[in-house]
Amino acid sequence: MAINVGNDWQEIFDVEAKKEYYIKLREKLVQEYTHNTVYPDKEDIFNAFKYCSLADTKVCIIGQDPYHDVNQAHGLAFSVKEGVELPPSLINIYKELSEDMGAPMKTSGCLDSWAKQGVLLLNAVLTVRAHQAASHKSLGWEQFTDNAIMKLNEREKPVVFILWGNFARKKAELITNSRHYIIESAHPSPLSASRGFFGSKPFSKTNKFLLKNNIIPIKW
Repeated sequence: MAINVGNDWQEIFDVEAKKEYYIKLREKLVQEYTHNTVYPDKEDIFNAFKYCSLADTKVCIIGQDPYHDVNQAHGLAFSVKEGVELPPSLINIYKELSEDMGAPMKTSGCLDSWAKQGVLLLNAVLTVRAHQAASHKSLGWEQFTDNAIMKLNEREKPVVFILWGNFARKKAELITNSRHYIIESAHPSPLSASRGFFGSKPFSKTNKFLLKNNIIPIKW
């Protein structure tokens, strides 16, 4: 699992790739991809970083792990490939977006347009075994992605961190610089969206903060 993102994350990841935890993670991934069906495809694992450089990141939305059904995951948290049926969580994200920003409901679940504007759609765990949610939770990805979050935290230019659900909210402890803005709420899944996700207005809050800091807002 060579890391090749082609931007300013590369130097950081080259260092990570030499660390013992990542060497062990890579060995486990080779076995997983050899003997099981794993998502996303190997070439898509690092898409969040390929599409959104460290310097260009304006917003970081943190998810847990990739979708685990056929043809869904493609390396961007909460996103699915073009033509794939919208997962329930993404439907609720779009409902909140429509209510928050007055936009029509989207029909495509591919969020690469967000990523290319500077939204880092980061799952804490970057791979998953087919039909087994959280099956790669203990492989070592969390150390890799926590280090990426801490690199964002070090930046002078402010970042909006959007933390949906208890898992993502635990990442707030990594975000220590007051220049950044943290938006927290319940998760958009059908089990919890009505308990604080709906009505939280994360999209308008994000753009208001970006404009206040002279950063071009996101076209959600």
